[in-house]
Amino acid sequence: MATEDVKLIGSWASVYVMRARIALHLKSISYEFLQETYGSKSELLLKSNPVHKKMPVLIHADKPVCESNIIVHYIDEAWNSSGPSILPSHPYDRAIARFWAAYIDDQVHRLFFTCSFHFDCM
Repeated sequence: MATEDVKLIGSWASVYVMRARIALHLKSISYEFLQETYGSKSELLLKSNPVHKKMPVLIHADKPVCESNIIVHYIDEAWNSSGPSILPSHPYDRAIARFWAAYIDDQVHRLFFTCSFHFDCM
């Protein structure tokens, strides 16, 4: 699949955006990074992700893909002949990788953000 017209909307400080950027770099995909400012959502972001209105959003051939884990899976499948495979090839191993990604999203990030704003969390 051609790599032309790939954009990533996000902020350099977001761990979710970083997940998508790492996947793009692993696959050696050239892309344009469209920096968002926290607290001010661009028209392109709102148009590209009207449901959640959050970043990251990958735009490939004018079609938006939202949510960082879904973006990583899309990149791995859309550019399956470029670079290393991101997810394991065996279905069980892929399920385990997805389990841990969901666990990190649900538990570890929640704890990190709680501790970032409340010093008495431990």
